[in-house]
Amino acid sequence: MASKGEKGLIVSFGEMLIDFVPTESGVSLAEAPGFLKAPGGAPANVAIAVSRLGGRSAFVGKLGDDEFGHMLAGILRKNGVADQGINFDTGARTALAFVTLRADGDREFMFYRNPSADMLLRPDELNLDLIRSAKVFHYGSISLIVEPCRSAHLKAMEVAKEAGALLSYDPNLREPLWPSKEEAKTQIMSIWDKAEIIKVSDVELEFLTGSNKIDDETAMSLWHPNLKLLLVTLGEKGCRYYTKSFKGSVDPFHVNAVDTTGAGDSFVGALLNQIVDDQSVLENEERLRKVLRFANACGAITTTKKGAIPALPSDAEVRSFLEGK
Repeated sequence: MASKGEKGLIVSFGEMLIDFVPTESGVSLAEAPGFLKAPGGAPANVAIAVSRLGGRSAFVGKLGDDEFGHMLAGILRKNGVADQGINFDTGARTALAFVTLRADGDREFMFYRNPSADMLLRPDELNLDLIRSAKVFHYGSISLIVEPCRSAHLKAMEVAKEAGALLSYDPNLREPLWPSKEEAKTQIMSIWDKAEIIKVSDVELEFLTGSNKIDDETAMSLWHPNLKLLLVTLGEKGCRYYTKSFKGSVDPFHVNAVDTTGAGDSFVGALLNQIVDDQSVLENEERLRKVLRFANACGAITTTKKGAIPALPSDAEVRSFLEGK
């Protein structure tokens, strides 16, 4: 880790869980002959994506004091993610999700968390020193669903902001986890104007705006004055970017997608790692486009293997992929 000592720290807050992925694609959960366990959870994926690319990252969240929880903490450590922000709950299990992989590599989820350890993180359990040392503080919206985790999330955001961190938000909508669509939208939007970088997918854009048009006008309806960068990812169609001064789109890379899990997290990790020590990139369109091309490549590579974490690329892999293009 010594060679990473000069880089700014990216702290990722939220859930880490185990995805059970069917051994066969294109079948329902009931028809799946078996499942492989794949560690996941968007904020944890982002932390590992950053570390794989040579950056410095830490994860803040709560796991069950069970075999799965300790396995996940071990995976973070093995991937170079700082673990001082991890708590263990003796009374609740680590969250599980069963994922159906459709034939096109897209996913549907069934969750086991009633309640799971991640939902029980309390504000008084936060490692505030770790959070204050973040140059970028990244989070999703799943941690807003229930108390006490919601209060812990709001406190962590406030502490990071006061200490001068850049706030990065990927709502990462998982509709089945929310009591209703209305509640999901209300809570996701409740912290909207705090973030300086926001990344939404085309599906999330439709959900949050109620519009079925994926265009600049719809995207800009989500703009707020504190934002420095709004990103809309379009799957195999690349991404669009919006800043105060310019907007545009970056073409995708065409690959043979096997599993889209973690592609968005890989994209976010790559972006944050490229800007953590030089936020002026956000004001220079040419440089930002380069960064987004790199992030698109990371996302594309991640879809070519099953599972999120095993598929997250190293810096060398991305560079050789880009040279081949």
